[in-house]
Amino acid sequence: MSRLRSTALPVRLTALLLLLIGLALLLPGLYLLSLGGTAYYAIAGALTLVSAKLIGIGRREGLWVYALMLAVTLGWVLLTVGLDGWRMIPPLAFPAGVGLWVFGPWVGGKLTDPMHRTRVNARVIGGMGACVLLFVFMFACGWLITATRYVQPNMFPTRHLNAAPVGASAEAKNDWQFYGGAPSGQRYGEPTQIDAANAHSLQTAWTFHTGDMPRPGENSRGREFSFEATPIKVGDNLYFCTPHRDVVALDATTGKQVWRYSPGGNFDKNIYQACRGVSYFHAPEGTPCPHRIISTVSGSPPTLIEIDADTGKLCPSFGDNGVVDLRQDMGAMPPGFHFITSPPMVMNNRIMLSGWVYDDQSVDEPSGVIRGFDATTGKLSWGWDMGHNPANRPLDPGEVFTRGTANGWGVYTADPALNTVYVPLGIATPDYFGGKRRDFDEKYDSSLVALDITTGEEKWHFQTVHHDLWDFDIPVGPSLVDLPDEHGRMTPVLVQTTKQGELFVLDRRTGKPFYRVEEQAAPGGDVPGERYSPTQPHSVEMPNLRNHEIGADWTWGATPFDQMACRIGWQKMRYHGLYTPPSLQGTIGFPAFDGVADWYGASIDPEHGVMYVNTTFIPFLMTLVPQDKALSKGLYKPWSGWNQPYPEPVFTNNPQHGLPYAAVIKPWLGIFGAPCLAPPWGKTQAIDLVNRRVIWERALGTTKNVGPGSMLRMPVGLPTGIFSMGGTMTTPNGLVFMGATADQAFRVIDGRDGKVLYETELDAGGNATPMTYTGKDGRQYVVLAVGGHGGLKTRNGDEVVAFALPK
Repeated sequence: MSRLRSTALPVRLTALLLLLIGLALLLPGLYLLSLGGTAYYAIAGALTLVSAKLIGIGRREGLWVYALMLAVTLGWVLLTVGLDGWRMIPPLAFPAGVGLWVFGPWVGGKLTDPMHRTRVNARVIGGMGACVLLFVFMFACGWLITATRYVQPNMFPTRHLNAAPVGASAEAKNDWQFYGGAPSGQRYGEPTQIDAANAHSLQTAWTFHTGDMPRPGENSRGREFSFEATPIKVGDNLYFCTPHRDVVALDATTGKQVWRYSPGGNFDKNIYQACRGVSYFHAPEGTPCPHRIISTVSGSPPTLIEIDADTGKLCPSFGDNGVVDLRQDMGAMPPGFHFITSPPMVMNNRIMLSGWVYDDQSVDEPSGVIRGFDATTGKLSWGWDMGHNPANRPLDPGEVFTRGTANGWGVYTADPALNTVYVPLGIATPDYFGGKRRDFDEKYDSSLVALDITTGEEKWHFQTVHHDLWDFDIPVGPSLVDLPDEHGRMTPVLVQTTKQGELFVLDRRTGKPFYRVEEQAAPGGDVPGERYSPTQPHSVEMPNLRNHEIGADWTWGATPFDQMACRIGWQKMRYHGLYTPPSLQGTIGFPAFDGVADWYGASIDPEHGVMYVNTTFIPFLMTLVPQDKALSKGLYKPWSGWNQPYPEPVFTNNPQHGLPYAAVIKPWLGIFGAPCLAPPWGKTQAIDLVNRRVIWERALGTTKNVGPGSMLRMPVGLPTGIFSMGGTMTTPNGLVFMGATADQAFRVIDGRDGKVLYETELDAGGNATPMTYTGKDGRQYVVLAVGGHGGLKTRNGDEVVAFALPK
């Protein structure tokens, strides 16, 4: 009778729960073991099954077996991850949570009470207390490991280089006339009213709502709606673009709208709905419409427009009543296959741009030609087309620019004194199979190209990746700075951030490495028809921005089940470090196309020669699939060419029409959507460019607000370091301003030691780069677009927010 009473409903349900948990650990655990992985999950599953059987028949020994399983888990965790608390969570948190119920009065109390009643006794208190201690231990170790990752191996330099910001005449007038402040892309603001002593007093000075929010379907099937704009400031006004390409002018001091231009257009075919900014042009004296805002429209057709900065009306003397059709000389250009996301570079009466191309869909996509337009009239001045010789020669009648060439979609930088624009290039589409690339593709893919602003003639180019198979295109132009050489002579250089985490420092006059670049062996592959570069360039005298190398013990997940699934994936996929090529078997790409650093680049303090950059660590899975197999599996629909509408696939499925293989590219996530890679998932670093060393680095950002959608987000913030998308801005007194992180926070950091001086939660993702200026009221303002990022899945919004000290 007592045995029957002991198997009351809570006990029987607990036995059933443990039975299911045990099977879910044992069976995949045996498969993992057969692949050469750890035996832990099979052992834990077997112990859980034994515990389930004993508890199901009312034996208190089942509690001891479950305790043994927890002890085995703790021992395995300590052996494999040490005291890294965040890596303890997947195997330990779930069973410890279940243990609170198993040892609780409804189960453990019944089994350990002589009369099999629900009781709180010493065994209950001991068992539940041990589970609580496991949680305390995990999270204490988590905070401890975060603290140990905040390091300052070197002191902030006390030297002064007496190096003014390159091309900084606009900043000297309290303007921010370029996306990066000045054409140099340093993201360096002159005002210093906000400092380390008063930054904690910052508050919102004004907020402007654009009203531009995602439309149906713009944040699904891999499409992304993102508010990435950095406003420019000219005179008393701010100018920026919304994701749907409205151009807005605000009073820089009050945030009140001055004018708004809405070009309209059909955006249905665009998989990215984003605009990073607009540009400014001061027309020659006596020219109508002397102050001009230059923007692009990504609808169908894509166009280049100039707007009177004073009135918000199109400038009729530019192009065709203010509009230039960007389809000219481009051949077939279906809607959504070519548009511009970044602000054009405007310098010395030239508007220079290329465009974003719908990568990985087909060979023979629209050209990536770099075009220079007359900024006054809108007429084409030159086109730099790598498929022509010389590349800047004029087109013959009826000729189009070479199809399928690498494009320059990121923000460009320029040196007005050298009359040079620096163009970051991508890859000839498609990206993940290079067996059919042409000689000029191999020469220029993933290269930085320096062009003469007036003529488009190439001065030099430098390739950052050979035979790129990873979509490691250069996502942003370099930051320009002057640094001393070994004899102390100031030298004009540039610092190029890359997706793979290399920092290339080149003499910007010649393109020759200022700090040594070395070719190092790279992993090969075995895909039929592919070829592989035996070496890749590494900037060996500079710190790289990559995180640690990964291994099976770095797999992660929300529970032991998805961590085990990630470990199975690890055993089945290929990974031999950086530059492991895509494969038919499947390859873990780390870093991958989202990069270590992406379109936002870095900020530079030119006076001290210090660079600040935030980095993200998201592994992806890259699998090549033969075309016939991909079609039979329904990864995408057949397509016969440009004479028929294009059937848009799911974003992860890249058809690569015209090549023997499609590519499936997706983030490496567990079965519950948690990353398969353990934290830290993001860092911020300060790098001494003169001594070539890290000053400080820290995991920055928490898990708060992270999640797949508006209703499913983490309510608390564990300080793991989190993904980011958006850049930093710095000032002469050593402050670093940043939104960017997926926890939707805006922070002010002391650039000298990395301490957070100010932090506030935003209404949406601040996934843009801030800018700063002094308003008419004498206050320093820091302005950030707060509208979220579709890829990072931060909340969408429509705010432009200005921060300032109290009046």
